[in-house]
Amino acid sequence: MTDTPTRIYVDADACPVKDEIYRVALRHGVPVSVVAGNFIRVPQDPLIERIAAGSGMDAADDWIAERARPGDVVVTSDIPLASRCVKAGADVIAPNGKPFTEESIGMTLAVRNLMTDLRSAGEVTGGPRSFAPRDRSAFLSALDQTLRRIQRRRADAAATSRG
Repeated sequence: MTDTPTRIYVDADACPVKDEIYRVALRHGVPVSVVAGNFIRVPQDPLIERIAAGSGMDAADDWIAERARPGDVVVTSDIPLASRCVKAGADVIAPNGKPFTEESIGMTLAVRNLMTDLRSAGEVTGGPRSFAPRDRSAFLSALDQTLRRIQRRRADAAATSRG
């Protein structure tokens, strides 16, 4: 874990829990980078920065993946981006509260690729279930727990290095 502070990166274009992220981040004093392809409105707060990564294909994903590291949190429902960030050591959470982990990301990516192939072959596979209030609640809990876990790991690492 590095000496740089924890940061939350938000894949913001279709994120339904931005307001919840801001509340939890401000309560914990954690900076937030809200990354979108183009302009997106964010609250006026020194802890919240808006990043317009550009309109290129995957520009926002690339911007986040290049910066995410151990001790950071990435909020995304984009499975390929989640995979890249998990491999970089970041904690990754979907807007429904589901964590993406080293143990789960391989199968999640494989299922996503299979469903993409089925859709391109003309199979009707349906889409993800709609976002529900319980998803918002699960996300709030997951984000809060993740930030607390990172803070504990950092405190333990600092205590160990002091000796």
